[in-house]
Amino acid sequence: MDRLIVVVVVVTAALLAVGATLAVVRVERGPSMLDRTIGFDVLTTTLVGAVALEAAWSRRTETIPILVVLSFVGFVGSVVIARFAARDRPGQGTGRTVGASAAHGALRNEAAQLGREAAVDPEHHGGTAEGEVR
Repeated sequence: MDRLIVVVVVVTAALLAVGATLAVVRVERGPSMLDRTIGFDVLTTTLVGAVALEAAWSRRTETIPILVVLSFVGFVGSVVIARFAARDRPGQGTGRTVGASAAHGALRNEAAQLGREAAVDPEHHGGTAEGEVR
């Protein structure tokens, strides 16, 4: 039984090492920021797996807070990069087509040219507050 456990741990460690190596290659080569983000996410996950494997092998529970922190850092890092990548760029990441983005930009420019008072219909948007000084 002990020999089987050693074999399982060695095979798992080898698979984690291969996964981490491929993740580093993806982070290095890219080509886009999202590819690098996925590589970083896989690298963080393999690191968590390696720490969990070591904790299971040595039967230590002191590494559980390290696992929680590494998982949290990986999650927050991925969310931050995804939010950064999802910024409103024409035709990218908005869920709109290029034509819809262009039309949206044209409407925004038209509203800016008309001025704030002409672009907001006081009847439907409430207008100014009673007694407000402009």
